[in-house]
Amino acid sequence: MANKIPRVKVREQDPATRAKNFEEVSYGYNAEEAYQEASRCLNCKKPRCVDACPVHINIPEFISELTRHNVEGAYTIISQDNSLPSVCGRVCPQEKQCEGACILGIKGEPVACGSLERYVGDWAISHSEELPRPEITRNGKKVAVIGSGPASLACASDLAKAGYYVKVFEALHSLGGVLVYGIPEFRLPKEGVVKKEVESVKRLGVEFETDVIIGRTYTIDDLFDKEGFDAVFIGTGAGLPKFMGIEGENLNGVFSANEYLTRANLMHAYDPDYDTPIYLGKKVVVVGGGNVAMDAVRTAKRMGAESVIVYRRSEAELPARVEEVHHARQEGIIFRMLTNPVRVLGDEFGCVKGIECVEMELGEPDESGRRRPQEKKGSNFVIDCDVVIMALGTSPNPLIKQTTKGLDTNRWGCIEADEDGRTSREGVFAGGDTVTGAATVILAMGAGRKAAKAIHEYLENKE
Repeated sequence: MANKIPRVKVREQDPATRAKNFEEVSYGYNAEEAYQEASRCLNCKKPRCVDACPVHINIPEFISELTRHNVEGAYTIISQDNSLPSVCGRVCPQEKQCEGACILGIKGEPVACGSLERYVGDWAISHSEELPRPEITRNGKKVAVIGSGPASLACASDLAKAGYYVKVFEALHSLGGVLVYGIPEFRLPKEGVVKKEVESVKRLGVEFETDVIIGRTYTIDDLFDKEGFDAVFIGTGAGLPKFMGIEGENLNGVFSANEYLTRANLMHAYDPDYDTPIYLGKKVVVVGGGNVAMDAVRTAKRMGAESVIVYRRSEAELPARVEEVHHARQEGIIFRMLTNPVRVLGDEFGCVKGIECVEMELGEPDESGRRRPQEKKGSNFVIDCDVVIMALGTSPNPLIKQTTKGLDTNRWGCIEADEDGRTSREGVFAGGDTVTGAATVILAMGAGRKAAKAIHEYLENKE
């Protein structure tokens, strides 16, 4: 029986080797491994995995095609709902979504839906020139998409397939948004995966323009009045970093995780052939416990630093993916749980020399359901370091709100939008992190797809 077959393990780089390079950690499945893992699927009549997927990929159906060695058929099924399968197969929190809902996981190990999706996506990238392209009849309507991250790419793909002329405006010089500047190369290769997935969106007829800052180069009013767009989707993400507001955060050697990862990922600071300015540091402390914190601390490790995570709750409350925490531990990252910074210490030159922390203990649960950390009085101690990276979350850049009349935002600076992405401004839709605050790639894609449907309905009704 399928549920008696053990889950096929994904091959990985040796931890001691990979902690010194930026090559991808996971090798993914080969064909034989993929077919063997696919054979474990029970093909449930009421698949809980589909309901748990934010874009509702027909997982049993694509896996069924894999068992028949029909990879193209599997890709056809996935691509109906997901325009970035190679990306999602690598970075989605499958353990909380599709795999977390798999019935095999009740008494054993769930089907490796994410690794199978990655296998199919990678196959499609390597066979992109041979795959049939959809026949699209243009309807004469124009939609502007702001930002080129996952929400925008999903929205643009669906609108292009529906016949719209879509143009994506990106502020940076590279396309992909957080996929390019936020997620490290060792988790998500840029040339071999992100760039190729963007090319698949281009093949749908979507146009891209880089180095365009909406709110400066053009306003949203310009897009309607001067450029002739019929609707606008805002998918600009959440790139404004948060800090603790403690003494010493303005010292040389204190970074936001956003800045640190952007310098490393987008500007290739990890590559000695590039002249990107970045203070490497010999002892790095990363404050936070999410996926971004893991990305930052593992990047610092690869750049030669002794790297420490400082988190104010216990390991049970870590919001990062289990896989990311596991990989970080394998690579020698030091975890200081129940520890909270109170001051960054500097030397006479204004450079970081340490971080003063206090020990914490867990009290009653807060509104998030997690036990609230409380300070142990008199427990102060110092961790020596020369770099501090704050990975405390992000919020949307306020520029679009400041330059767009009638666009409502909430107290966190996020654009207010309904479930389908409609904002307070007619013809303007939004989705992803710019609405929710920092979340996952797949949730952003789900929001982009909902907005595309709503834009289509809006323009049809308007006509």
